[in-house]
Amino acid sequence: MVLTMLCLTLVVFFLINLEPNLKKLAISQTEMRTTAEQLESWLQRNGYRQNFFIRYGQWLGVVQKQPNIDPATGQAVPRFRFCNEPAVPTYSGVLQGDFGCSTKFKTKVSTKLFPALGSTGILMFWVLVTMVPISLLIGILAGMREGSRTDRTLSVASIATTATPEYVSGVIFTVIFASWLGWLNGSAASASQGITFYNFTLPVMTLAIYGIGYIARMTRASMVEVMTQQYIRTARLKGLSFGNVVVKHALRNALIAPFTVIMLQFPWLLTGVVIVEVMFRYQGFGYTLVEAAGNNDIDLLLGCSLVSVFIVLITQLISDVGYAYLNPRIRVQ
Repeated sequence: MVLTMLCLTLVVFFLINLEPNLKKLAISQTEMRTTAEQLESWLQRNGYRQNFFIRYGQWLGVVQKQPNIDPATGQAVPRFRFCNEPAVPTYSGVLQGDFGCSTKFKTKVSTKLFPALGSTGILMFWVLVTMVPISLLIGILAGMREGSRTDRTLSVASIATTATPEYVSGVIFTVIFASWLGWLNGSAASASQGITFYNFTLPVMTLAIYGIGYIARMTRASMVEVMTQQYIRTARLKGLSFGNVVVKHALRNALIAPFTVIMLQFPWLLTGVVIVEVMFRYQGFGYTLVEAAGNNDIDLLLGCSLVSVFIVLITQLISDVGYAYLNPRIRVQ
């Protein structure tokens, strides 16, 4: 896991620090009419012309950062004055909890990143609370009676929601519930001051509707497979009611596969929130990521990338461990 994070962050660090991005950063931090020589001087003075691996090590916190030297006075000065960086050699990187400075917001990356991540965490919590019970119920109802009218209806609805991307369903929901009916707010910008049903429902609905269809289809497939097993037939032949067979014998085994699918929704939600948060102007992780990319905020982009990689790897690990715990056959192997 650690090796994977190192490899992925190294690739991201390389892509973000390509020459065009560095020049854009220099332009954004200087005057618009700055000459090429002045831009190069700014990059040199702020350490962006150091060896690539040295800079990566400084970002990680395993290589000592050197302060900048003011050409006018010859004294050591911080790289970005607005961040109160120390003007002395220090080990200050990700391993020390220092994610760098945001050139867009003129503050520490952690000051901007973690509140945004918390806002997205609230959004994802309500999406999961809405999505998981509904999708499991739909999948179980459809799988219990394979081939029935209920099964066909729920399966078609699940496929339709899965085939509709977030930006399409978001527009449809906004037009219907915000513009026509006026029941909900078409913007979630005010949710940063306080979450209400009026300003928070549309983002939750937009994210949940896609996942409901996908998890429901996987749950149905698992339920159909379990209902055809020999021990289910044996339970029915012993005289147990259909409801008892489903609740006591089928559900536990049928929910093993959906557990893995649910855990894999976290990486998908990280990509989905980018679209939904920008669409509804909800100031969370995805909104911050887009702002960082649009303003070439290198340190903030690196922080967002690191958090994304960490969340994806952790959810994969939990998914594998949880699957092995729920499935005795995997534990034996």
